[in-house]
Amino acid sequence: MTAKFAFVFPGQGSQAVGMLDAWGDHPEVLRTLAEASEALGEDIGALIKNGPKDQLDLTTNTQPVMLTAGIACYRAWMAETGLQPSAAAGHSLGEYTALVAAGALSLGQALPLVRLRAQAMQQAVPVGAGAMYAILGLDGEVVRAGCAQAAAESGEVIEAVNFNDPKQTVIAGSKAGAEKAAELLKAAGAKRALPLPVSAPFHSSLMKPAAEVLRTKLAEISFAAQAFPVVNNIDVAVTESADALRDALYRQAFGPVRWVEVVQALKARGLTHIIECGPGKVLAGMVKRIDAELQSCTVLDPASLAEAKNLLG
Repeated sequence: MTAKFAFVFPGQGSQAVGMLDAWGDHPEVLRTLAEASEALGEDIGALIKNGPKDQLDLTTNTQPVMLTAGIACYRAWMAETGLQPSAAAGHSLGEYTALVAAGALSLGQALPLVRLRAQAMQQAVPVGAGAMYAILGLDGEVVRAGCAQAAAESGEVIEAVNFNDPKQTVIAGSKAGAEKAAELLKAAGAKRALPLPVSAPFHSSLMKPAAEVLRTKLAEISFAAQAFPVVNNIDVAVTESADALRDALYRQAFGPVRWVEVVQALKARGLTHIIECGPGKVLAGMVKRIDAELQSCTVLDPASLAEAKNLLG
């Protein structure tokens, strides 16, 4: 009997030049790349295959490219196994990938939407004015309190925005606010406060202008019924109505990614296996640190797909 499993989809940071090369000429991967290129009016396959890295790492390219790669891996999985997940979730941008996998959005709808999201985020805060740090070794609530203290003392915006695992929380805000919080949190016992190589303070309230741009576009988009539930980042809830989905995606742009709770919510649904679908292994590692009882693995190439299928039994 096949184990009950969820798929989780990665966000920005897992992209790499050549990340779909191992699939070779897999028809589902080729179909996805052709569909993406048509939706965006450019050769997405060439960008993924050849880069250059600095182009792939631009937020306006990274978001559509990671969505495309996640769906390519998902379609290859479905073609090879026919095994549909019982639920799904995605980290930040990955939530859009999860909604496409579940059939709530088509790839053609989602790609221009995430490109707009990326452009709006980039324009919301001038490059260099914002910052993000990964705080390692502290409980999420301690990080949240440290950010509140830093904001009060400096008058700057700084917030805990990604609760990635029990001892890793990402903070975001103004450059000065982030530096102040990093200093306070190190004094509070953080093992490390690592500045992240990002171009904007994602998921902080400084992204509110970007969210407003996104909200206008979301109002024009129609959503279909989901083939399986998608647990969202902002409320750790499954939203099915179009208005609720629009509102959740709007708030997600300037609200925290509650990843620890999302993984716990998937487990609470009786799921024993959580499979990261798409490039990289970041989420699979987080799952293990959140709950050692959960089985986690990846589907990012034909070899890992075969391993994941075997793991499910």
